Amino acid sequence: MNIKELLKGTKIIGPIPSVDIKGINYDSRKVVPGDLFIAIKGISSDGHKYLKDVESRGAVAAVVEKTDKTTTIPQMVVENSRDTLSLISNRWFGYPSNKMTLIGVTGTNGKTTTTYLLESIAKESGKKPGVIGTINYRYGGKVFPASHTTPESMDLQNLLKRMLDNGVDCVIMEVSSHALALKRVGGVDFDVAIFTNLTQDHLDFHKNLENYFESKALLFSSVIGDSKKKKKHSIINIDDPKGLELLKRSAVPTITFGISKDSKHDISLKGFEFNHSGLKGNFKGKINGQFHSSLVGMHNAYNILGAAAAAYAVDIDSKDILKGISALKGVPGRLERVSRENKKEPLVLVDYAHTDDALRNVLSAIQALPRSGRVITVFGCGGDRDPKKRPLMGKAAISSSDVVIVTSDNPRTENPLEIIDQIIPGILETGAKKIPENKKNNGFIVEPDRRKAIHLAIDLACADDIVLIAGKGHEDYQIIGKEKIHFDDREVAQEALDKKGL
Repeated sequence: MNIKELLKGTKIIGPIPSVDIKGINYDSRKVVPGDLFIAIKGISSDGHKYLKDVESRGAVAAVVEKTDKTTTIPQMVVENSRDTLSLISNRWFGYPSNKMTLIGVTGTNGKTTTTYLLESIAKESGKKPGVIGTINYRYGGKVFPASHTTPESMDLQNLLKRMLDNGVDCVIMEVSSHALALKRVGGVDFDVAIFTNLTQDHLDFHKNLENYFESKALLFSSVIGDSKKKKKHSIINIDDPKGLELLKRSAVPTITFGISKDSKHDISLKGFEFNHSGLKGNFKGKINGQFHSSLVGMHNAYNILGAAAAAYAVDIDSKDILKGISALKGVPGRLERVSRENKKEPLVLVDYAHTDDALRNVLSAIQALPRSGRVITVFGCGGDRDPKKRPLMGKAAISSSDVVIVTSDNPRTENPLEIIDQIIPGILETGAKKIPENKKNNGFIVEPDRRKAIHLAIDLACADDIVLIAGKGHEDYQIIGKEKIHFDDREVAQEALDKKGL
C-alpha cells in the first residue's frame, strides 16, 4: 500500500512521501524492511528514541510527534501518534470491526464475568463469538495468552482481522480505562458499550478518581458515538452513581439495568434468590423469563443483568439469553473452587478481587453461604500500583472475615513489607488485633511469603471453614522485582490441602 493512501485523512505537518510500505509497526524491535514505524510514547518507553534503530532495520518512513534530525528516513509529524496509529491500523487491516457485532464492556469490576456470560449467550443463539479480555483472547476453539486486557490498537485490529477470517461474527471485549486513555480502541466500530460499575482502582495511572471515570466515559461518548454501526446502544448500571452520570452523556440510545427499588430500570429482576448453588430469579422489563445461574453472589446478579441487556440490544432472543446464562458453570479465578466436594475439608475459593469493592462483594457472597465455621481470607496488594487503596482493602477484608492473613500479591519493584505496612492501618481501624499463627483466635496475621500464607490459612482451617485466596485469581505467575515466576494460587492451595490430608 502507498503511504499516501494509508495516511489519507490524517493531519500531517509537511509533505507525505510517495512510498510503498509492506507493513506497519509501533514496536521498534519488530520492525522489518519495508515497514512504516509509528513512534508512540508509552508508559515506560518512548518510541521516538528508537528512530535510528528502525532506520537500520529497514523502516521506509516514520510517523512522529517530533522529528529526529540524526535519521534520514522520511518523518511525518502528527499531533498525536496514538490517534494516527489507531486510524491507520483500522485501515491497514480492512476495518474488521465494521463486519462483525462488537460489544465492549468497561467498569471497575465484573468485566470478565460479563464477557463469559455474553460468550455463552452468543453460542446458544448460534453465533460464533470471539472474546478479548483479562484472562485470554479466544475464538474458534483457539486460546491465546492476554498481554493486555485490551491490546494496543495495531494488535487489536490485527486480532479482530484474524477473528473475522476465522468465521467469528460477534466479538465481546473488555475495554480497560488504560485502553481508552491511550486511544487503543480508536476506530473500532462498537454496536454496544456496557458499564458495570466504578470504584477506586488504577489511580497510579489516572491520578484521581475523576480522571479514571472520564477515561471510562469515553466509551459511551466519543468512541461509540464515532462508530459507523447503524444500531448502537449503551448499557448502563444506573444503581451506580456514575452510571446515572453516564446516562446523561451517552451519545447513543441507552438501556438501563439494576436491582435497586429506588430507580426505574429498563431491565431488572423480581423474585431474586441466591445461595451456595447460585442465583435464580425472573427478569422484568424488556426481557421476560426465569433464569438459573451457577454464579454466586449479588454482584453476579448485576453481571447477569448487564450481559442480558447487551444481548437484547443485539436482537438475541430471550430464550437464548436464559439458556446462555444457565450454560455458564463458572469463570476461571472468579470464586473458583479448589477443594473437593467429596472430601471433608475446608471450602477453598480463589478470586481475582483486587479492589476494596470487589473484595467486599466476594466476601458478601461467601457470608451468604451456609456454614458453621470461620471465614479466613488471604490477600495482598500489587506493587507499583495505587497505594491509596491498600488500607481500604485491609478494612474490607477484615470487616467480613474472622481471620485475615496479609501477604504479597505481585510486589513488582516495591518492598513487600512496605506494601503490607500500608494495608494494616485499614485493618487496625476496625479494632482487629494481630494474633499468633498457631492459635484459633480471630484477627490478622502477617506472612509476606504468599505460598506460606496460603499453607497457613489452610492449616488453620477446619473442615467447616471457608478460605478465600484473593487478588490473583486466574493468574499463574507472581512478579517479584522485574522477574515473572510461575505461581498459581489454585495449585498452591491444592498442594496445601493434599498436605493437610483431611
